[in-house]
Amino acid sequence: MKKSPHLFFAFILILAISGCSRDPSNEVSGNVDGKLSGKITLTGSSTIAPLITEISRRFEEQHPAVRIDVQTGGSGKGIADTRMGIAEIGMASRSLKADEADLITHQIAADGVGLIVHSSNPIKELTADQIISIYTNQIQNWKEVGGKEGDITIVHKAEGRATLEVFLNHFAIDNTTVKPDVIVGENEHAIKTVAGTENAIGYVSIGTAEADIAAGVPIRLLPLGGVEASTATVSSGAFPMSRPLNLITTDSPSPLASEFIRFCQSPEVHDLIRSQYFVPVSSEPNVAQ
Repeated sequence: MKKSPHLFFAFILILAISGCSRDPSNEVSGNVDGKLSGKITLTGSSTIAPLITEISRRFEEQHPAVRIDVQTGGSGKGIADTRMGIAEIGMASRSLKADEADLITHQIAADGVGLIVHSSNPIKELTADQIISIYTNQIQNWKEVGGKEGDITIVHKAEGRATLEVFLNHFAIDNTTVKPDVIVGENEHAIKTVAGTENAIGYVSIGTAEADIAAGVPIRLLPLGGVEASTATVSSGAFPMSRPLNLITTDSPSPLASEFIRFCQSPEVHDLIRSQYFVPVSSEPNVAQ
């Protein structure tokens, strides 16, 4: 039986109309009605995680069909998980290295890394040479740098932590020469260690330290190079040991991940960034570079 050419052309027309009706620009997350839905997993920097948790809550309030899972583990983990597809977005509180150029950074804020001591420590400031000598065990007693008699307890960050890399790079210290008494992971672990040990010294996110100081935790931030360690000096660019707070993706993030990154870079979350004692990024959002 010979098929009618009219039926054939009608069939082609139906296919063409069906194809045109599925406009990808209307399917941000796979929904033809344009509503965002789905789940995003972020892993990485413990510095960024509390901020992203707050931003996620606001994003989920605006998009009830979206769920965002935020996990820590350090910047190195966030980068590795993004590469392996375990996480859609990584969190890294440092710039990418040369061998990580296959990934894309999306800066959402800035932070400084500051040295902390117990609030009872009378030391007002340490020179760069003194800091290097302390961390390489050449200076072992606070009396040697004008403080009270007492052996210095060196609190150092574990491998894979962005604060470790920022600290080592700034002072040009080879990590194999550091002689720590305590190795910690997250910023809060370092702060609790210094707060509980009068002769300790450590380095943490300035934003995290400021928040804890405001809450009464007995630590004090030391100036660096004559510049006060504060979010204000990080914002002005005066503080010498600062870093970007980045979200990390592959070169083709999902539409939902891209929308979330845009939200994280928008003025809509500047209040949350400041509430975490970080500095908002003033540049326009760009999730494509």
